Amino acid sequence: MTYWATNRKNHTMEKKIIKQTKLHIKKGDTVMVIAGNAKGKTGVIQEVITEKSRAIVEGANLQTKHVKPSASNPQGGIEKREGSIHISNLMVVENGKAVRTGRKLNEKGKLQRYSKTTGKFIA
Repeated sequence: MTYWATNRKNHTMEKKIIKQTKLHIKKGDTVMVIAGNAKGKTGVIQEVITEKSRAIVEGANLQTKHVKPSASNPQGGIEKREGSIHISNLMVVENGKAVRTGRKLNEKGKLQRYSKTTGKFIA
């Protein structure tokens, strides 16, 4: 990932490159929220925003959005939407419990996520 940053010494814009790191969660995982207003809720990850290290979890961190009337939606109104949650506040759920995850080599020699409590690989 690249972004533009200002150089303070000579006030010029320069391109910076950030190395993308592997995340302990991915789309489709069942996760539990361990901090914040939605603490204790579980849900499936709908989307992962890697640039901001955030994820949208189904049914957690609901926010109200005021929708203006338009041609497609003449009524308008107030709707509930899921807000994003920082991934440090999420843990993968295995057998109904939140587990810590790590990475180790599988039989094929590829790094794969595993549960640190049971030692089993996570699909």
